Amino acid sequence: MKAIWRSYINASFILKITVALVLGIITGIIFGEQATILTPLGDLLIRLLKFLIIPLVLFTIIVGVNQTKIGDLGRVGGKVFLYYVLTSALAIAVGLAVASLFNLGSGIEFNSNEAFKVPENPGIIEVLLNIIPANIVTAFSELNLLGIIFTAIVFGIAISYLRVSKEHAKMGEHLYKVIEGLNEATLTIMKGFLQYLPIGIFAIIAKTVGNQGMGALLSLGNVIAVLYVALLVQISIYIVFMLLYKVRPGQFFAHAQSPMITAFVTQSSTGTLPITLDAAKKLGISQSLYGFSLPLGATINMDGAAIRIAVSAVFAANLVGSPLNFTDMLVVVLVGTLASIGTAGVPGAGIIMIATVFAQLGLPMETVALLTAIDAIVGMGATALNVTGDLVGTAIIDKTEKREQNPQSTLQA
Repeated sequence: MKAIWRSYINASFILKITVALVLGIITGIIFGEQATILTPLGDLLIRLLKFLIIPLVLFTIIVGVNQTKIGDLGRVGGKVFLYYVLTSALAIAVGLAVASLFNLGSGIEFNSNEAFKVPENPGIIEVLLNIIPANIVTAFSELNLLGIIFTAIVFGIAISYLRVSKEHAKMGEHLYKVIEGLNEATLTIMKGFLQYLPIGIFAIIAKTVGNQGMGALLSLGNVIAVLYVALLVQISIYIVFMLLYKVRPGQFFAHAQSPMITAFVTQSSTGTLPITLDAAKKLGISQSLYGFSLPLGATINMDGAAIRIAVSAVFAANLVGSPLNFTDMLVVVLVGTLASIGTAGVPGAGIIMIATVFAQLGLPMETVALLTAIDAIVGMGATALNVTGDLVGTAIIDKTEKREQNPQSTLQA
């Protein structure tokens, strides 16, 4: 038994995840809905990952803030936010182009008996207000990532000022060392939790495949196929960006594939955050950057969801015999980009985004009901792209920061 366990521990992490993925698919196909018996194993993985989110985000950001100059935070934050907004808009444009190219939704008979109730959209203003939590305890208990990020930045800056002050330098240094120690302890815990990851992935995939079956996959297969083609196009664009900024795609994906697969299986950018942070560390990205950009990206950067909005809009418009014109497409890009930020962190965010854009374009909400049938299947790919986009942006911005700090190395390169 010990030999088996030792072999499992020493096996390649990617190999373990890949085997778990394949076994999960086979189990789901063979046992169908009976595979739901494995649900507790998948739920345990989600709980373990969520258990780490708060300490990881809190301690990583505080340590990161104290490893950079306070004056640099505004510049880096501006780069991160600009990247997220631009790539979200680009992702919607890609989705529109690919879906229009395949004339998605044309020739399909629309059943208007399908009903769908539009979920409540909190709107951008409320999301912005939630950045500053009314109560720190509530922000932590409700896993308000924007509120937790704000709290970590504020306390990180305060500790940084204490460390350079004449009166409280010693106290600030002691406080920073404690936080740094807690951060290392959290990373150590995460290493242990990662050994359970393949088991959880196996259970979640088996349950998902068992529940969805082949019916939903075949009934709206064109939508799924076009969406995944658009996702691949977006990844190709990421690769071009990486080459332009001298980020090695091979090295990047060697480390990024773990969070990509985890996001694909769990359908949660936030739940995957511990794995994403670990990948950024292995890529050699500055902690002061990834500690801020990745938690923020898990909350507001949704390139996969943006593509999903665009593909769904083209599908619905063609389905009802009213193809999108150029003006409609501009509306999709604008509203979809804002919606991808405004619905951040809300359960069922993908469906809310689609409903928001459909309402703006006057498309029937009944068409959203059709799309919910394949929600899990398309959500998996969209979430994987969300996480990939976060990591790509962080890696690129890290390169630009290192060039600015050491221009000589850029000239020599």
